[in-house]
Amino acid sequence: METRIYHGIYHFADWKDKLTKARVLVVGDVMLDRYWFGDVDRISPEAPVPVVRVAREEARPGGAANVARNVASLGSQAVLLSVIGNDEAGKKLEALIQDEKVISSFQRDAQLPTTVKLRVIGRQQQLLRIDFETQPSHEALSGKLAEFKEQIRSTDVVLLSDYGKGGLRHITQMIASAAAAGKPVVVDPKGSDWEKYQGAFIITPNRSELQQVVGVWRDENDLAARVTQLRQTLKMAALLLTRSEEGMSLFTEEGVWHIPTRAREVYDVSGAGDTVVATLGVFLAAGAPLREAVYFANEAAGIVVGKFGTAVVTPEELG
Repeated sequence: METRIYHGIYHFADWKDKLTKARVLVVGDVMLDRYWFGDVDRISPEAPVPVVRVAREEARPGGAANVARNVASLGSQAVLLSVIGNDEAGKKLEALIQDEKVISSFQRDAQLPTTVKLRVIGRQQQLLRIDFETQPSHEALSGKLAEFKEQIRSTDVVLLSDYGKGGLRHITQMIASAAAAGKPVVVDPKGSDWEKYQGAFIITPNRSELQQVVGVWRDENDLAARVTQLRQTLKMAALLLTRSEEGMSLFTEEGVWHIPTRAREVYDVSGAGDTVVATLGVFLAAGAPLREAVYFANEAAGIVVGKFGTAVVTPEELG
């Protein structure tokens, strides 16, 4: 299957007003991203590690919450369904997401601590990341299924952000419900079990995520053949492969389209996948053709990797 390089140029201004009317439902694993910033001027006498004198702290929404804030940042209405712990981190996350103009509906679970990723930053570099997370031993989001079915009635597109934390154990039912309502589903996947994503409209893996499922490909033709078989097995219309500095490749029944990335300095790739799925989702919700939506998702990814930490893209930056 021949890969065609896509050279289309689109203008954000053509879609700005339409984006404000788009309604996107985001469901998935949320987390709180904490950052400790400090100076490093000596090595610890206890062990050969730097001593960071923390000067300030910052917290940002992460995971599906970062997807939702990216949706809202582009001017669309974002509704977020997820589960959080009945703890300080959950309350902080809820307050942060409200500040981002996201409509949130969280199920509080006292048995499930809110996932926290703590990054220690010294001299503009990440020195350490500490994860606080617990896999749920029960159906954490079961109480939101009825609300999900109610929300999709007035939703244009459903975004499912899977971080493998247990918040999407009912993803098969969610995709089926959305499909029955005629609403396209965009999935940001995790792990090697993709049968649960069957019936979604499009899936957005990066290279390592795709290799976990189809294996290592020899060349572009081999990649296209493997993806075609995967799409047909999962009954998906499309697969969008994000390839870091190489841009993105869109696989559909019509063929393969490659969208090169613009040359930009990469500062931090954390959260870039959130921005991709959010941008793709809002443009699809606004009625954009798939290739045009991918074009803007690629533009947004190139912008957000130049920012520190989990971040958002604004209409002014895309315009």
